[in-house]
Amino acid sequence: MKQTAKIYIAGHRGMVGSGIERKLRREGYNNIVVRTSSDLDLRNQQAVNDFFKIEKPDYVILAAAKVGGIYANNAFRAEFIYDNLMIEANIIHAAYLTKVTKLLFLGSSCIYPKMAPQPLKEEYLLSGYLEPSNQPYAIAKIAGIEMCNSYRSQYGCNFISAMPTNLYGTNDNYHPENSHVLPALIRRIVLAKKNNEPFVTVWGTGTPRREFLHVDDLSDACYFLLQNYNERSPINIGSGIDISIKELAVLISVEAGYHGELVFDNSKPDGTPRKLMNISKIKNMGWIHKIDLQYGIKQTISEFRSLNSY
Repeated sequence: MKQTAKIYIAGHRGMVGSGIERKLRREGYNNIVVRTSSDLDLRNQQAVNDFFKIEKPDYVILAAAKVGGIYANNAFRAEFIYDNLMIEANIIHAAYLTKVTKLLFLGSSCIYPKMAPQPLKEEYLLSGYLEPSNQPYAIAKIAGIEMCNSYRSQYGCNFISAMPTNLYGTNDNYHPENSHVLPALIRRIVLAKKNNEPFVTVWGTGTPRREFLHVDDLSDACYFLLQNYNERSPINIGSGIDISIKELAVLISVEAGYHGELVFDNSKPDGTPRKLMNISKIKNMGWIHKIDLQYGIKQTISEFRSLNSY
C-alpha cells in the first residue's frame, strides 16, 4: 500500500475509524478522505455512489456502523439491522463500481453462534443460533462478510473482512444507555467515586466472560491486514485472553480508586455466556496485541476523567 494511495475511512469519527486514521497518519499516509454523517448519509445509495465517483479512493476501510450495548441492541432492533445493511451494501457496491484496489470490512465477534465452542474459530460462522439480544446487528454484519465474499467470487474484488473482539479505548462511547459494557462500567464507577456513592449496579450475574482489545491494538492489526492479508475467509482480531464481567468491574474499581460495593442485578440479561476469539490465524501471520488490559483501562479512565473534568 503506497503512502500516496487515497484511503477512504468510513466512520472516521467513531472509536475504530478515528483509531485507524491515527495509525495511518503515524505511518505516513496523509491522502485520507473522510466525510461526516451530515455531509454524507451512508444509507443513501445515490449519495454514496456520487461520492465514490468523485473521490475514486484506492483503499476503503469500512468502519462505519450503528453500534451499542445490550440495551441499545434490544431497543433499536429495526435501526440496527436497517442502518448497518444499508451502510455496508452501499459502500461495498460503490467500491466495486469504482474499482477500489482493496476494501477492509470490520465485523464483530457477535457474528458467531451463542453456544459455539470456545475459543471462537473463523469457521464457526453460521454453525448455530445467534444471541437473540443482538441478532439484528449480527445478521447485518454477517451479510457484510457475505457481500465481500460474493464480490470477490463474482468480480475478483480484493475485499477482506476482519472480526474484532470487544473494543475499548480512546474516543469510546460512554452514553449511559447505548454504550458497551467496559465504557459503561468506567462511566458508572468513575462517577460513583466522584459522588461518593456507596454502591454501583452492574447488569447481570457478573459470570459471563469477555475478551477486550484496545482500539490502538485493533488499528495496528488493521494496518497489518491491509499490508498482508488478501484471503476470502474472515479473520479474527483479539487478545486471546478473557475475563469475567465481575473481574472486569473489580479491575476498573481498583484503577479508579473506588471502594464501594458492586451490586449485580440478576434481572438484567447476561448475553452470551462467553466470547473468546481464536486468534491463531492472525498470530501465525506475525501479529499480536501489545496493550495489557490493566494498563489500557488505567489509560482509558484517565482519558475519560480528562474529557469530563473529573
